[in-house]
Amino acid sequence: MKYRHDMPFGARLDSRGGAEFRLWAPAARQVVLHHDASDSGMSAAVAAQPRHDGWWHAEIAQATGATRYQWQVDDGPRVPDPASRSNPGGPHEASEVTDPHHFDWQVPWQGMPWSEVVLYELHVGTFTPQGTLAAALQQLPRLRELGITAVELMPLACFGGHYGWGYDGVLPFAPHPDYGTPDDLKRFIDEAHALGLMVFLDVVYNHFGPDGNYLGLYAPQFFSEKHTSPWGAAINFDGDQSEAVREFFIHNAMYWIGEFRFDGLRLDAVHAIIDDSHPGFLAELSQRVRTAFAGRQVHLVLENEKNQPEHLAPGAKPARYDAQWNDDFHHALHVLLTGETKGYYADYGTEPLALVARSLTNGYIFAHSERDEHARRRQVVAAGPEPLSTMVQFFGNHDQVGNRAFGERLTQLVPAPAVELALLLTLLGPATPLIFMGDEFGATTPFLYFADWQGELREAVRKGRLREFGHEVPPGGTLPDPCDESTFVRSRLDWKEADSPQGQARQALMREALAVREAWLTPRLDRLARRGHSAQQVGSHGLRVRWQYDDGAQWLMDINLGDGPIPAPAPDDSLGTLRFSHHWNSDDTTWAPWSARWCLLEPNA
Repeated sequence: MKYRHDMPFGARLDSRGGAEFRLWAPAARQVVLHHDASDSGMSAAVAAQPRHDGWWHAEIAQATGATRYQWQVDDGPRVPDPASRSNPGGPHEASEVTDPHHFDWQVPWQGMPWSEVVLYELHVGTFTPQGTLAAALQQLPRLRELGITAVELMPLACFGGHYGWGYDGVLPFAPHPDYGTPDDLKRFIDEAHALGLMVFLDVVYNHFGPDGNYLGLYAPQFFSEKHTSPWGAAINFDGDQSEAVREFFIHNAMYWIGEFRFDGLRLDAVHAIIDDSHPGFLAELSQRVRTAFAGRQVHLVLENEKNQPEHLAPGAKPARYDAQWNDDFHHALHVLLTGETKGYYADYGTEPLALVARSLTNGYIFAHSERDEHARRRQVVAAGPEPLSTMVQFFGNHDQVGNRAFGERLTQLVPAPAVELALLLTLLGPATPLIFMGDEFGATTPFLYFADWQGELREAVRKGRLREFGHEVPPGGTLPDPCDESTFVRSRLDWKEADSPQGQARQALMREALAVREAWLTPRLDRLARRGHSAQQVGSHGLRVRWQYDDGAQWLMDINLGDGPIPAPAPDDSLGTLRFSHHWNSDDTTWAPWSARWCLLEPNA
């Protein structure tokens, strides 16, 4: 089956030959389309014709699926198409027409239910030495064999320079060329589906990057006149002419899901989207996606510091989202294991064990409140219980590792037994687990912040990092330069570590835990109760957690998150059948250091 996503933006091949080109440029007085003339090898130009509401149209009768083109507005510089599907030379060069029907999909695929999701987040540029989608594809069988069911790619939208995290994209429809072509991305997804792997994409709808963003020259209406964001002007989702802006991003979501067959999207930092309209942009995007792909299992996930439960609902409901990344779980666990309480970790510095317990049974720990200049919440208010199926839990991700001065993973901060329990705590609870690339084998390579900026932007980023992290540099040390290629290279995974005895042992632990999850947790997740879960503190570092199911069953966990033994609570005859244990001692008088067990109590047992 072949699919092309039709949208009002960009270039569209005509089945009768040639192509139509459309640009929203409401501030333009005249627009010219420059293109290569395939018969002569020379450049040609055609005047675009104005249509209503700021639209400009042009046609090229001889255009093909490889024609290069650029727009020129009011005798200004030649710029790429903001809805370019391919920009082989980066965002300062010509766009390329693509033929969506060219790729020959091999795998019929309708998706998998949310209850089966086990996420693995990866950055294409540092996942392999080659840093390409083709190279990343070779690792997919290994991930599937471990028990991973869904790969989540950090943003792919074309950005300035050769390397970066991807959150400063400027051409949201064009895969970053250093990673591969659009067909390389489709091949990655098709072969992932052949292995039974879902593929998610991280998308950024809260801002455009600073390098290669030409929208202000001809469509300043893309940016709000009344709102700002941490990255400058906010996107105009609710002001004059915002309809076209909303359509741009909603079509982007449907383009990735439809034309590329992504199984889901993770929307980055939606707390930075300021939108006073009703219905809001987020609700409209979900509604449109759910309607367009009603026959498929498509999943939408948020990153949202505001912890707004009104956006979430299990079961892929229209205008709602399947889940949210739960920073509360990570932060409380990180403080408990490391003792760090700087910045936003300070909110979790009081009784972190109790906060971990609350996250495990409640989902969110805190309701939303604004943060002060030290990143702490101005008010600490307990959040109400949320369906645990709407929480994505992790002990590390690109932000929580990469936003550290030296990019250390939890492996570099605490003893190995503590990391093992953090892994198991993530995998064997009812919330959806996420593993950051390399953590499945205990990678010791850092994941640093890197960006291939030049000139004034390069110096501004360097100085900004020094202001933020300079106090953490030891005497005689230096802060990694985010714009030096060596910082990018240092962040690549070392696959020799995966084959080491320690790496093999960590992967074996993960494989066994995910087999238990698949056998005993996944089949029951749809019956998990919304409320009634409980957690009892045991000693100084122990927890006994009971998760309730609607049919009366219980999933139980006893865990010692400390480096010393603790006295066991009174014997409990209602623990059920042991399904998994780690370093658990054979008697019930004490709980061994860094040990845990999980039991299933069947209904009426």
